[in-house]
Order: sequence, then C-alpha cells, then structure tokens
Amino acid sequence: MLCSVRELTVDYAAAGATAPAAPARLFTYILDDIAALDVHTRPAVIICPGGGYSGTCDREAEPVAVRLNALGCHTFVLRYSCIPNRYPVALLELATAVAEVRAHADEWHIDPHKIFVLGFSAGGHLAANLGTGWQRDPVARLPFTPEQVRPDGMILCYPVISSGRYANRGSFDNLLGQQPDPALLASLSLEHQVANDTVPAFIWHTYDDGCVPVQNALLMATALRDHNVPLEMHIYPHGEHGLALANDQTARDVPACQLWPELAVAWLRAL
Repeated sequence: MLCSVRELTVDYAAAGATAPAAPARLFTYILDDIAALDVHTRPAVIICPGGGYSGTCDREAEPVAVRLNALGCHTFVLRYSCIPNRYPVALLELATAVAEVRAHADEWHIDPHKIFVLGFSAGGHLAANLGTGWQRDPVARLPFTPEQVRPDGMILCYPVISSGRYANRGSFDNLLGQQPDPALLASLSLEHQVANDTVPAFIWHTYDDGCVPVQNALLMATALRDHNVPLEMHIYPHGEHGLALANDQTARDVPACQLWPELAVAWLRAL
C-alpha cells in the first residue's frame, strides 16, 4: 500500500476566494497493483470527515479509509480548510482533489469512471455541494473542465443538507459566519440545488440523530427522486450522531449500523 500526504495546489483566486494560511492536505491510501489478482483498476473514494466546518474528525478519517481499502477501494482523506476560512474554500479544495485523483488514475490504477466523494455530517454537506454543483460557480471558475471535477457518485453519512428548519446551525455559522448573506445561506440548502445532472447518491442516517436531524437525509432523498437521480438510502432506527464505522474502532458501537461500508461499496460497484 502506498500511503503519503500531498498538499493540494488550489487556484482560490480564480473563484474569488482567499487562500487559507495552511494548504489542504490529501492523505492517500493506494492499494498495490498485484498481477496475480488480475485486478488492475479499482474505485477511488475521497473521504471528507465531519466536524461542523470547525475541523475534521479523526474518527471519520483513517479508520474509514482502511475499512474501505479492505473492501477493495483506493481511498483518500481530504483534510479540508475549516474556520476561520469560509465558503467556498473547502468546496474548491474538494473539487481540486477529485481532479487530482482523476489525473493520476493510470499511475494509481484507479478506474477514472469510479471516483466517489464520501462525507460525514458537515463533510457530507461538502460532498453533496460538489455532487450537486460540479458544473456551476464557484467550481466552474477553477482551471478544470466539468468532467475533471465531477464525482461519479456521493456517499452521504448522516449529512448536513438543509440550511432551513432542520439545519445544524453551527455548521452554517462556521461555513458562512454568524450573519451570512440570506441568499447565500439559502443557496447552500442543498435539497434545493438538486438537478437532473446531480450525481447518484448513497445516503445513510439514524432516525434519532439528535444533532443533525434525519429530515436532512429525507429532504435530499425527496429532491433526488423528484429529479430521477439514482439513490440508495438506509435509515437505521437508533444511533447517536458521529457514528463513523459504528464499532469499537471509532468509539461508538452500534451493530445495526456497521454494515454501511459493505452496502456502500456494493452500491458504487453496481453503478
């Protein structure tokens, strides 16, 4: 396995954003190409840990990358910029990460048509923001074609989606500031950004999540269905927010939720 850390070079100025003090980093977990296995390209999953846009949670980073490695995927953990940096800095970083992974597809033995973004909580908002807005500003102002930055699907784990009634308000305060422009805040309620060219989605949430209400997942699912975007969704009856792998490796052991990685990988392979 090739493990490394890469600093992303992001053209923030092209999109009218201020560059962060420290660069975003992409941690790579690239499986070896083993001739005897006769498997020479694999899916890639770029993981966006949660953290309310105040930081990126360790429990939703390397443990998830290693688990998905075991299921046959190359994985990448994006440590994107959080406060004091504001929108659209993290979105530009994720789009650049997708383009970077796609540019190295041959070298890293990645199927260039199976590059996915996966996000937890606020990282789910980030992943869904790219999944719905890969062809629009501000992403469109980056020096890439839409095809270079488009993920082939998004895996949304107890995601922050709505900036309305069911919002996790702290995430939006960190992303936009405590007195955001109302139009910008409304535009980041991603159930309203779904269109026919939104990428397919796999979503899971718990019914009694007390931090990010399950309505976030339900609103997104309804919007995807309204636009005939392929979707698989699982709502588990119980489990606190931030489950990650939902086992003792990530501090919160909820057996009913532990199969989500297998289900997600089966879904992305079937696309």
